[in-house]
Amino acid sequence: MSLKVERGRTRARSQALQILFQAEMRHKSVDEIIYGDMLLSNDAPLEQYAAELAVGVERNLERIDSALRAVSTNWKLERMPAPDRNLLRISVYELRFMVDDPIDTAIVIDEAVEVAKAFGTDSSASFVNGILGRIAREQVLPSLQRSACSITAEDAEAACLAALWFEIDPARQRMSYDSYAEYDEDGCYDDEVSFYEDASVDAAGEASSVVAPDAWDEPAPVEE
Repeated sequence: MSLKVERGRTRARSQALQILFQAEMRHKSVDEIIYGDMLLSNDAPLEQYAAELAVGVERNLERIDSALRAVSTNWKLERMPAPDRNLLRISVYELRFMVDDPIDTAIVIDEAVEVAKAFGTDSSASFVNGILGRIAREQVLPSLQRSACSITAEDAEAACLAALWFEIDPARQRMSYDSYAEYDEDGCYDDEVSFYEDASVDAAGEASSVVAPDAWDEPAPVEE
């Protein structure tokens, strides 16, 4: 093992990795590992910072894992080597959750790479570096929910224009109904009549502009 991971906070990070690894493999909490039969490399005393990292990761595990899933498109989190997975968790916690004692992004990533070289596979260092680089480039911590539900300003503008064009173009209204009818034949909507009955009265009890398809006619020619 490299001597670099046995110094200062680097050693604390390696100890936090060992604690999280043991907790995951033994299906125990971090506290149960720390106050139980904890095994640390070189029988070194537990660094306080190591305990802080391990506990912090455990408390924010769901949010951290969501961020890692959002950026690791080619690797499922569960399929990652356990040392890489837990090292990434520690680094994300340091990058985004330690707001009272922030650490420079470059330091966190460099430290993670060093620990990955000591505890991971031959490809762990580059893998960890790549994933953390994606996290660091995002202004907001990524998540699967944000990825699935995000909408840009351009998307919103296009949706508004499409809705406006639908309102002023009867031909598009007819096309929309034809598409709706096709969906109905496939069983995607069970009650065509109730759709128009419900839509014909708004929340205030007033008649709305939505009418049944039989009333959709081409606009009358304008008299000159």
